[in-house]
Amino acid sequence: MTPEPRPPAPGAGRVRAVYPGSFDPFTAGHLDVVRRARHLFEEVVVLVAINGAKHPGRDEEERASAVRAALPSAWTSVTVAAWSGLTATWCRRHGAGVIVRGLRNTTDLQAENQLAAMNQSLGVPTVFLPARPELAGVSSTAVRAGEVLGYGPDAVSHGERPTCRRDEPTSPSRS
Repeated sequence: MTPEPRPPAPGAGRVRAVYPGSFDPFTAGHLDVVRRARHLFEEVVVLVAINGAKHPGRDEEERASAVRAALPSAWTSVTVAAWSGLTATWCRRHGAGVIVRGLRNTTDLQAENQLAAMNQSLGVPTVFLPARPELAGVSSTAVRAGEVLGYGPDAVSHGERPTCRRDEPTSPSRS
């Protein structure tokens, strides 16, 4: 288990960050990004977004409720919101100074770098947090397909130790 990072020094990290995604479902990898981001920023908003390229099994309000249920109650600096527009627009309207994105591999980096450039042109920078090695193979798609066990919403909310199925590879697709 990775040790808990130290909180920011007084006066440091006084920025509201937003962590957008479809979160269908919210995985242990997502939870880890939130855990690390909350130590870097004063407030983290998990923004459950609508992505026209994805077809989630639940609407954004249901997914937002599932994320809220998965977050530890002690994480008072983390909130959850649902949104159907551009993330940069949400950031401007709600005073978020930075977007946080998790990266599992070079494929993620290429796609996320394009989004980061667009968001930067709209006035909102992006911070990338690389996945911990044991979580790099986890995606919402793989969790939904049953390729990865113990990384999904039940494991996140119950603190179970994740396990990977040996008979099937994990999917590199974006969560």
